[in-house]
Amino acid sequence: MKINDIAKSLVSKGKGILAADESTGTMTKRLNAVNVESNEKNRLTFRHALFTSKDINKYISGIILFDETIRQKKNEETICEILNKQNIFPGIKVDKGAKKLAGSKETITEGLDGLRERMEEYFNLGAKFAKWRAVYKIGNELPSQNCIVANAHALARYAAIVQEADMVPIVEPEVLMDGDHNIHKCYDVTSNVLEETVNQLQIAGINFSGVVLKPNMILNGSGSGVKNESNQVAELTLKCIQNNLPPEVPGVAFLSGGQSEFEATKNLNQINKQNKSSFIFTFSYGRALQQSALKTWAKDLNDIETVQTVFDERSKMNSLASKGDWIEDL
Repeated sequence: MKINDIAKSLVSKGKGILAADESTGTMTKRLNAVNVESNEKNRLTFRHALFTSKDINKYISGIILFDETIRQKKNEETICEILNKQNIFPGIKVDKGAKKLAGSKETITEGLDGLRERMEEYFNLGAKFAKWRAVYKIGNELPSQNCIVANAHALARYAAIVQEADMVPIVEPEVLMDGDHNIHKCYDVTSNVLEETVNQLQIAGINFSGVVLKPNMILNGSGSGVKNESNQVAELTLKCIQNNLPPEVPGVAFLSGGQSEFEATKNLNQINKQNKSSFIFTFSYGRALQQSALKTWAKDLNDIETVQTVFDERSKMNSLASKGDWIEDL
């Protein structure tokens, strides 16, 4: 299957991507928060419950995995085999996290060293796409042009290596919600970030028809005290994407970026209600798909069926939102 066909399938109408690529450290924090011990067995049990829910293949096109997960087996089947049986594409997070950018208070995402060899291994394990996240913080004179260019260049180098391995790169430039900035500042910064990201991808010779973009929505800072209005979020998010993204890109899978489950669904729905472009707008959510299921599981680690029902419901709501068909009181 060609990478442009995989990219199109990942953002096919009514389906989105589950981000289940939390590092062991992040997953430990989430499990500890609901008083569940973080060990390999528990991490696998929870993720496997989601991956085998009754209706997952109705709403989920791909799942981003962590290195630990893609190597695991359940009942003698690899995770990739379990997903393939349901026509869900396995993907893999390949960045090594945001590290301090020299001479700055900002960060640069690392993980390019040895990436070509790792992509070959992940391809052989069954991965069909990959993900790399760059992080930008809004603050006093932040993000700097140095941070924007350095991270965009790394995203482009990553994307080139992934496409060389016949896999689809998910390009994730995330402007964080953290801060007291307003929605217009978020728009300006995100526009600058996307413009430079596309510029670096073009320089690297990336095939845009074989890429999925995973950006933030345009939102007020979480510390601003200003409530996000869905109409405004949708209007500015659409304007930002349409002004900066080449038409060859088949679709955009938004990150939830600190929004609640409800907010992430509501804003995605409004974006699709207002969308007049050729772009498909869907979801690539982590917490906004998993949080209710995780809290449910913590009450009874053996009640997998109820956990799956809760997860399927959240997936269905976001599937509807990806078509602009979600109704608030469903």
